[in-house]
Amino acid sequence: MRTVEKALRLLDFFDETRPALGLSALARLSGIDKATVLRMLQDMAAAGLVEQDAGSRDWRLGAGLLRLARLREAAFPATGVLNPILTRLAEETGETAHASLRAGAELGTVGVVESARSNRVYIEPGLVLPLHATASGLAYTAFARPDLRAAVLARPLAAHTAATPADAATLATRLDETRARGYASADQTFEAEVYGLAMPLFGPDGFAIGALAVASPAARLTPALRARILQALATAAREATLGMGGRIPDHHRIAA
Repeated sequence: MRTVEKALRLLDFFDETRPALGLSALARLSGIDKATVLRMLQDMAAAGLVEQDAGSRDWRLGAGLLRLARLREAAFPATGVLNPILTRLAEETGETAHASLRAGAELGTVGVVESARSNRVYIEPGLVLPLHATASGLAYTAFARPDLRAAVLARPLAAHTAATPADAATLATRLDETRARGYASADQTFEAEVYGLAMPLFGPDGFAIGALAVASPAARLTPALRARILQALATAAREATLGMGGRIPDHHRIAA
């Protein structure tokens, strides 16, 4: 892995539960020695990507990321398109709706609208979604460029639950099924008691750039609810793709 890529991957360790991390923690999480991690952090701090708290000496995401995010959104609108679609999707299905876009070798969650029910699936903002273990990951990978699919099948696959497709043969079958029917399902493959349904979001070249998904408590997913979610997802994913300037390929069809 190149030095720049290693440095940028440090950013993935920050999340809602860990908004600030010390040097030792980042070294432990990344598996990189402290001296190298410190040099990476100092280089990224110079670019505004991270900053250090003067009191605790912990590191956190820098304000420079806000500028980059605003520039990206102005040039290629995503959240402005996705947020109202997610709100409607959550209202129509009664479940948690979320959207994710390609973030390096994984998917990054870019929008979440939770269900109004007391018993609902919680999805952390900014959560990185494994491509092999989530409905969003399966929907994205099945319709992404062939080289990405090959790369996913070639790498180690972590078993997040007993139901995770953690070997290449099983995953390949799941991807083929997803591509054939136009959507992905994931029954407790990433988290226990969570059932996900997802459809791909396409870019201008007709390959997937992310996914739109609905997550429900597994015990609540009846055939009727599943059908309602798929119908709402199909409309929402098409609107989101076109709204972000994408193109739905001719081969993409939703099977019952």
